[in-house]
Amino acid sequence: MSRSRDHAVYVISVAAELAGVHPQTLRIYERKGLVDPARTQGGSRRYSDADIDLLKRIQDLTNAGLNLAGVERVLQLEDELRQVRDELERTRQQARQAVAEAERRARYDLVPVHQSVVLYEGKRHR
Repeated sequence: MSRSRDHAVYVISVAAELAGVHPQTLRIYERKGLVDPARTQGGSRRYSDADIDLLKRIQDLTNAGLNLAGVERVLQLEDELRQVRDELERTRQQARQAVAEAERRARYDLVPVHQSVVLYEGKRHR
């Protein structure tokens, strides 16, 4: 049985090691609103695989020279882009369904040639 990528299981020290940062860095990221780890009833932080991926992305951006405000903006834009792509895919799917439905309806409206009505105008003169 596999667990969800959002299932928070890692304590802060393990999460920091997996992300390649110091635990204090994770606390700073949390204060800045870049990450929001789950909390146990006792208040301890727990990080998920998705959180670890996010921490690695933050590290990539800071290593590329962005400050934390720049990282925050990039993450916001990436999230918006993901949402727009999802919406575009939903719209494409709806359009495909609408076209398929229109084609299905059009087939019922068509009458095969051998069943069509032909007016008789008598014998043809040559």
